[in-house]
Amino acid sequence: MGPAAAALDANALELFARIVAAGSFAQAARELHLTRAAVSRRVAVLEEQLGVPLFARTTRALGLTEAGRRLSARARAVAEAAEAARRGFRRGASADAGLVGTLRITTFPAFAEAVLAPLLARFQTRHPALRLELRLTNRPVDLLRDDVDIAFRLTDKPPPDWVATPMLTMTARAYAAPRRSGLPLAHPRDLAREPCLLFGPPTEQATMSWQHEADEATLAVVTLEPVLVADGLAMLVAAARHGRGVAFLPDFMAAPLLAAGQLVDVLPGWRLHVTGGRTVQALTAPLPEASAAARELVRWIRAELEPAGRR
Repeated sequence: MGPAAAALDANALELFARIVAAGSFAQAARELHLTRAAVSRRVAVLEEQLGVPLFARTTRALGLTEAGRRLSARARAVAEAAEAARRGFRRGASADAGLVGTLRITTFPAFAEAVLAPLLARFQTRHPALRLELRLTNRPVDLLRDDVDIAFRLTDKPPPDWVATPMLTMTARAYAAPRRSGLPLAHPRDLAREPCLLFGPPTEQATMSWQHEADEATLAVVTLEPVLVADGLAMLVAAARHGRGVAFLPDFMAAPLLAAGQLVDVLPGWRLHVTGGRTVQALTAPLPEASAAARELVRWIRAELEPAGRR
């Protein structure tokens, strides 16, 4: 599909993107003020040029084939650039208005709230014509199938089909309100007698492994019976700040609370052993599918995080 796709003109790619966005040939025809037959003919010519089917047609829905999904990101970038150019002419926008189009971003809520949100706000100030869509989820997202430009994911083993750019390394520790008595604790086993606030699905017991920073090869394993379990870290932070127990938080979320004196490190010198990875990676499609806006945002955020010593 490579050379054939590269030879497609912008009109063909924009048409394809409009059909994908509309979800049906009939709806796309209405939006484009064409007949359904005309849209079908243009798609047939497009598929003939590429030598592969792009749509998996059924009686109920219009889906994309694997080739169609791969072409979709490139086609959408062309359509968004064309629409941004039209908006610019209508508004009389200057040529130096910055990046244009739409960036679809997904990440896990804790990273979005503590790190990404202020950075995106500043980036959009630099590029006011750029539209952002942010989807927050703790589940892994497939960029191609879920129509996403950038996925910020916590993993030390990123998928090989995507371009991975390390953003920061996360360390998780135990935190509590400074007014709680008996702090700091001497050893992770002392957590067993503390009311613990746990992130994750409902459970009556949780086993955690801890690493001492002076001897990472030695793990201390402790089994806890949490008094609160939640699938959102914001709830755990609020409970910890109000003295309800010990919460286990990533350092990028705890740092401002430590600086404000609202939380303290319960186990100095110990960090939680996190399975799955400690590195926040920015995942993007390889060239040429990755948009210029996606590449620039990843480059800019990486540069912004480096001076703060977060990497």
